[in-house]
Amino acid sequence: MTATDADAPLIERVKQGDVKAFEMLVVKYQRRIERLIGRMVRDVDLVPDIAQETFIRAYRAIPQFRGESAFYTWLYRIAVNTAKKALVDLKRDPIVTESARSARDEEDETSRLESELSHGETPDAMLASKEIASAVNASIEALSEDLRQAITLREIEGLSYEEIAEVMNCPIGTVRSRIFRAREAIAQRLRPLLDTREGERW
Repeated sequence: MTATDADAPLIERVKQGDVKAFEMLVVKYQRRIERLIGRMVRDVDLVPDIAQETFIRAYRAIPQFRGESAFYTWLYRIAVNTAKKALVDLKRDPIVTESARSARDEEDETSRLESELSHGETPDAMLASKEIASAVNASIEALSEDLRQAITLREIEGLSYEEIAEVMNCPIGTVRSRIFRAREAIAQRLRPLLDTREGERW
């Protein structure tokens, strides 16, 4: 059973007034929605409020959900629009705060360290991996909003080009172009680091 199939009964229950069913959808998607919003606003203080507003809007709009797309695609689109509106309302540019950077880096590094230690890699190799991962994150942060959003939805959230086009409300060709440009920008920034590492022994 796919996630879409699994969501359908819950969505029907929500439409019939079952609040518990919606709470189950919130539990299922909250972390992914917060991660998406965090990549857009990059301020940990804003993320919970925007996520909460996203789910409130989704709850109010769910009677109009027709199931023509996956529920999470529909939910992502609401999250993107809610985050954009919040930034406009606050007249705030999506700037990385120290708290946002450290919180995300800690989470990324913890999971990465656990993975690398389990594979028996040396400390030097782990350091190299951390440097590369840090460079990737910095590259993503430096992208324009449209490019950052497209590459995040594709590489981090794993959405298809069709789903990204729906979330971003643009043609698939535009999505492909944005992802290509984002990958090129990231690769260009990583190239010096990878070239430096190539001749070294770990």
